[in-house]
Amino acid sequence: MEQDSLFQASDRETQPLAARLRPQKLSEFVGQRHLIGEGKVLRRLIESDRIASMIFWGPPGVGKTTLARIIAVHTKSSFIDFSAVTSGIKEIRGVMQQAEENRRYGDRTIVFVDEIHRFNKAQQDAFLPFVEKGSIILIGATTENPSFEVNGALLSRCKVFVLQPLSTEDIVSLLSRAITDERGFGGQKIKIAPEHLEVIAGFANGDARSALSTLEMVVLNGEEKHGTLTVTKEILEQCISRKSLLYDKKGEEHYNLISALHKSMRNSDPDAAVYWLARMLEAGEDPLYVARRVTRFASEDVGLADPHALEIAVAAYQACHFIGMPECSVHLTEAVVYLSMAPKSNAMEVAYLTAREDALRELDEPVPLVIRNAPTKLMKNLGYGKGYQYAHDTEEKITNMQCLPDSLLGKEYYRPTEQGVEARYKARLAEIKEWKCAHGAKV
Repeated sequence: MEQDSLFQASDRETQPLAARLRPQKLSEFVGQRHLIGEGKVLRRLIESDRIASMIFWGPPGVGKTTLARIIAVHTKSSFIDFSAVTSGIKEIRGVMQQAEENRRYGDRTIVFVDEIHRFNKAQQDAFLPFVEKGSIILIGATTENPSFEVNGALLSRCKVFVLQPLSTEDIVSLLSRAITDERGFGGQKIKIAPEHLEVIAGFANGDARSALSTLEMVVLNGEEKHGTLTVTKEILEQCISRKSLLYDKKGEEHYNLISALHKSMRNSDPDAAVYWLARMLEAGEDPLYVARRVTRFASEDVGLADPHALEIAVAAYQACHFIGMPECSVHLTEAVVYLSMAPKSNAMEVAYLTAREDALRELDEPVPLVIRNAPTKLMKNLGYGKGYQYAHDTEEKITNMQCLPDSLLGKEYYRPTEQGVEARYKARLAEIKEWKCAHGAKV
């Protein structure tokens, strides 16, 4: 437990870069524009001094503690930093009594609880009466879903704000400021290439604290000559323990590599596909971006030739979301190899693109009356749903009912191939069409 006024001086020389550069006001805070951008809900609450107890939910290094401290400064509140790891019910009650005393003298107390999900139910319940009375403003921080990790009684009295991982642009901005700010390395002449800052930002994976720690390491190991400290590519590679395969994640090489991965899988070449996958991940590409592209491939190039392909791709995406890099690289490898080896069919993409052309050309084509919903008497009187046939009531589970507009009768969008499992779908579709013709369906 730590209580401070937020106005006391500190020995910055011994503090890590992330601590020295901690924002002191909203204008310095990087990221979370969906919450504290101009006119956004949390910013309005802070500026109007109408804050209430809240939970910050988000991954490490996105500013949960910093934002809580800024709120305390802005609202002129006492700030108590409370650790869920080292504190028990006795410590909670002691802090609450002090906060109650402060309230009697007109002082507001913000109690910040880091890793609030680590508290058990009894510990969390100890906060309840003081939150209800307004003795404290509770700000909890958690990396876990508060719906499962914070008990319902406490959660119902708190507003949950979801903090997102910082974008690469946000982190590069933060690193650039660290180079020039007097609280950072502003007193030194630092030479570091913009693409090296991009690598550090990508390596941090949305975590500002990690990015600043990496920057501090590379600067401390930089080569000093004639008063200028230079960070080279070799130093950067050593400090992040991997070769920095530099490429612009928004430029040509980015699209070249994802194209190489996609086309290698399409050509059933798992070795090439895994190589291009590794090139992207080791260069700092967001694994979720790769997972999204792999998921698209599962339907665009495999489809019903192997319906399990989409399941594998989605599972890989979820694994990437759950555990991140570097662990999720093996899940993406499994998906990429599976999709490379799977039978190929582009029938899904062809079906949609063909249907899209007709849909755009005939946007005003009315839905046939027979398949319109008729929730009101007037609509029934107008013929909505008249003649509708419920397929489940038939022995074959098929009817000869017309579902396409008259102008599109006979159109075929889905044309199954003979590849893999899709050959079975092709045979089934042929049976369906044959039955409909035999029973007077319009084709």
